[in-house]
Amino acid sequence: MITIRPVRPEEYARAGEVVVAAYEAEDYLRLTDGSYDTRYAAMLADVASRVAKSDVLVAELDGELVGSFTWCGHGSPMRELATRDDQGEFRMLGVDPSAAGRGVASAMVRWCLERAAQEGLSEVVISSLREMRPAHRVYERHGFVRRRDLDWSPLPGTQLIGFSRTL
Repeated sequence: MITIRPVRPEEYARAGEVVVAAYEAEDYLRLTDGSYDTRYAAMLADVASRVAKSDVLVAELDGELVGSFTWCGHGSPMRELATRDDQGEFRMLGVDPSAAGRGVASAMVRWCLERAAQEGLSEVVISSLREMRPAHRVYERHGFVRRRDLDWSPLPGTQLIGFSRTL
């Protein structure tokens, strides 16, 4: 059974580790020049800072913390693509590699869509690395569509692609 709930302070380190491990397992923290993106890895690990600016949630599978993500609703300073009041966004979604393929990512995406509907939002927008094809398949299964007009680059050499889901 998968449970989605707010992260507790004593779980901040584990929640951060899960996301970093998920990104590392697929080599998503490797920059185009081949170096390791220590800056972004530190941001992923720093759950305490994210909690101060947004909602950080965890996914438990049979009582074990195996996933984490950040919900950026209205007013969150962590929003990158959600520029309108009727948009929400989720970021930094990761599943422990040991739990991959067990529906954890889908449960987290469903939570975001349900939360957006509860908040009266009309759209959820997200950014993703072009290489994150397994995540793209999860998003598409939940009705997200590729939006080239949302593509952007936070840093030279890092290209993010956009997706949205109208509610």
